[in-house]
Amino acid sequence: MQITSILAIYFLFWVMSAFIILPFGVRTADEAGVEKVPGQADSAPVNFRPGRVALRASVIAAVLTALFIANFTYGWITVADIDFLPKPPASAG
Repeated sequence: MQITSILAIYFLFWVMSAFIILPFGVRTADEAGVEKVPGQADSAPVNFRPGRVALRASVIAAVLTALFIANFTYGWITVADIDFLPKPPASAG
């Protein structure tokens, strides 16, 4: 597998991981007991830390990329393993 393919797979896993991790550990003003700024949305985060989200997404993406490459190399799960649709019968004649 080429390094550009590995980087593209890592980037896709990173974006997916970042969006999945985004809501974890974030508290609203009501939950934190902080006064809201006039016009602030009720759901606006008080303690958003983009560096922490990026670090967590990087670690998770690295693990998922390593698992993907290992599966690509050793063939643990193949296309035949996830093909759930029945095959049509061969036509006679």
